[in-house]
Amino acid sequence: MADLYLKALTAERRALWAECRLKGLAKDTPQRLRIVEIDALLAAHKAKQDAKGA
Repeated sequence: MADLYLKALTAERRALWAECRLKGLAKDTPQRLRIVEIDALLAAHKAKQDAKGA
């Protein structure tokens, strides 16, 4: 079964990253900060899934 939470976070991250690259946004912009936040959420989700599967 597809992990919809993971797909949604990945899609949001991809869209934000494309926007940042297109506009040349600096590291301290809200979009870049959200990418960092999403990376942390993805890592936590992956760790949870790894612990659940073990």
